[in-house]
Amino acid sequence: MTSESVEIEIPQPATAAPQFTQLFSATRRGARLARLLAVEQLVAWGWPRDGERTDAAALVVAELAANAVTHGRLDGRGFRLGLALLPTARLRIEVTDQRGERLPVAPREAVEGGRGLVIVDALAAEWGVHPYPPSGKTIWAEVSETHQGVRQGAYRKWISGVE
Repeated sequence: MTSESVEIEIPQPATAAPQFTQLFSATRRGARLARLLAVEQLVAWGWPRDGERTDAAALVVAELAANAVTHGRLDGRGFRLGLALLPTARLRIEVTDQRGERLPVAPREAVEGGRGLVIVDALAAEWGVHPYPPSGKTIWAEVSETHQGVRQGAYRKWISGVE
């Protein structure tokens, strides 16, 4: 009697994209902590701490978190930050707050106290909003290595006032 070895291929699950999720208090301190922890997570994923892409992502997180604290706050409720490295080499940033009835509108130009979404629009390859049932919303933005440089150039022009 001879024995034969049989190889059975068991399909392995696809590796999930690296993700980070954290709840924060809907305070200025919570928004600042969201930005700081986002940078630390990106560095842990291998991004350079002082890289342009890291800076752009930190600024997008800061603006979306500040908007959640300013416009999406409900007493006793926090906001959620989510980060995910997508297979497309983009970083998806999501900030979820509890005020689904207060949807953001992208201003065409910066006004005092209304620069956040102008900055997000300048730095993100794309961004948007979707409902977060039962009563919240998630504002998302994707930072792309290839697209970000062009958008950051537009941001630098805007911030310096040079056309």
